[in-house]
Amino acid sequence: MNPPSDSALGASMSEVLFSAQDIATKVVEMGAELADHYRGKRPLVVGILNGCFPFIADLVRAMDIELEVDFMSVSSYGAGTKSTGVVRFIKDLNQPIQGRHVLLVEDIIDTGLTLRYLTEALQTRKPESIEVCALLDKQAGRTQNIEVRWRGFMCPDAFVVGYGLDYAGIYRNLPYVGVLDPSVYRGK
Repeated sequence: MNPPSDSALGASMSEVLFSAQDIATKVVEMGAELADHYRGKRPLVVGILNGCFPFIADLVRAMDIELEVDFMSVSSYGAGTKSTGVVRFIKDLNQPIQGRHVLLVEDIIDTGLTLRYLTEALQTRKPESIEVCALLDKQAGRTQNIEVRWRGFMCPDAFVVGYGLDYAGIYRNLPYVGVLDPSVYRGK
């Protein structure tokens, strides 16, 4: 798909991978599957900030069950386009998870380093279960063995932004996911 040319942010895209409509349709499908899986279990849906915020908001509205929402923040990217390999823990959960069904919601899984670190840390708190849901799964960069139970889309090996995904804090507000033109970040 061609990027929208009527937007200053859209002009920075080399292509649109997943339109706003593609995403909306997929999120409703995922929400229905998750609701069926967690019916009667009252899961704790944990968004991994910052990129998950539009996805988790749309996802929980599509889950017609009792649930709770909390957030964590970890980072391995900084302001670059590649993982630094060092995970920084920024914000923890506001409640205990012992005996709870926990659903981790990620915008994108790339190397898997952040998610592996996070799931290992959370396992020590003795939840009933921990499952992973991601909008995008970029397996080309995977260095860790991570099980993604629910995924929206397979993502090509490109630097993508939009629908919560950013480059140096910008582009999160785009309603679609697009490939950022390399001229935007080349040499940085």
